Amino acid sequence: MIVGIPAEIKTNENRVAMTPAGVSSLTHRNHKVIVQHEAGTGSGFNDEEYIEAGAKIAETAGEVFDKADMIVKVKEPQQSEYEMLKSNQILFTYLHLASSAGLTGALLDRKVIGIAYETVQLDDGSLPLLKPMSRIAGRLSVQVGAELLLKYNGGRGILLGGSPGVEPAKVVIIGGGTVGSAAARIAVGLGAKVTVMDISPEKLDWIDSYYSGRVNTLFSNKYELMHQVHGADLLIGAVLVPGAKAPKLVSEDMVKTMKTGAVIVDVAIDQGGSIETIDRVTTHENPSYIKHGVVHYSVANMPGAVPRTSTKALEGSTLPYILQLADMGMEALERNKPLMKGLNTYGGRLTNRAVAESLGMEFTPYNVLKNQMMMKNQPVR
Repeated sequence: MIVGIPAEIKTNENRVAMTPAGVSSLTHRNHKVIVQHEAGTGSGFNDEEYIEAGAKIAETAGEVFDKADMIVKVKEPQQSEYEMLKSNQILFTYLHLASSAGLTGALLDRKVIGIAYETVQLDDGSLPLLKPMSRIAGRLSVQVGAELLLKYNGGRGILLGGSPGVEPAKVVIIGGGTVGSAAARIAVGLGAKVTVMDISPEKLDWIDSYYSGRVNTLFSNKYELMHQVHGADLLIGAVLVPGAKAPKLVSEDMVKTMKTGAVIVDVAIDQGGSIETIDRVTTHENPSYIKHGVVHYSVANMPGAVPRTSTKALEGSTLPYILQLADMGMEALERNKPLMKGLNTYGGRLTNRAVAESLGMEFTPYNVLKNQMMMKNQPVR
């Protein structure tokens, strides 16, 4: 199979989908890899390293998309890339289709085989390809929040860990999954007063046990949210529903009760965001804005701020799946149930129920499409 690695073009996105080590793994299995010129530069990998690993270098993204059977990316295709996608081409990346009707339409129109990192799901419900970036985003959320709390950034002018004789900042984290637990780890380490809210007793029990009571845990409901949001110096949105839009848990009225200079970091923004006043996606160039006196941060590609760490962490999880897809094509999905859950679009139809419901579109299971194609004597890739 020919695997294409284009350069990422989303604003300030310096990650790359594959390192030279990943390329070497593919070429040693007799696959061909085409890497766009300087695609790895932002993560510290130069063209010569890719060439040494066995890749061919293409000058343009168009050449990569045109020649590749499978495109592997970090972030979802941007509008300028839509026209380069081909029918029956495998696209393996973060898609976040539930919050992007435009991209969904483009994939369906071009009959792209869209496999989303964020919906690959193990039998225990965990999301192995979302976890490494969620962990990094969770850790970054506290670093970012601490920076925005500084007075010259519009914040309250307080230190997360306080000082002898001065109380620490109150950090409220909504969601006790991978993002939330990673955020709690950094916030506790910096000496903040931390509260984690979730609807899962199991997650709250784990957090309570792991931190030996150093983290306050609360069941998430509207009443408790109102009180916790009101008192938060740093509020972190860490809610995820696999494949679907994030629920709007914090209302504008709740935000209006927050202290002037308090900070909100919504890590769920790439799935639509869980804070009602997060009304725009920001970039690393202009990451924050102030609304109702509260500093809002809503960058959709937070791990892109630490691209070398993020690229290596992501490839460590994605590469086994990439190798299976390169070796077996669609058969890899039929043999690998978690990977099959990653299939979002196929044959011009939506094959992920949560995505379809979020967009108000029709859901068609892959097996139904496969049988229809077999009846029409069409090849199933």
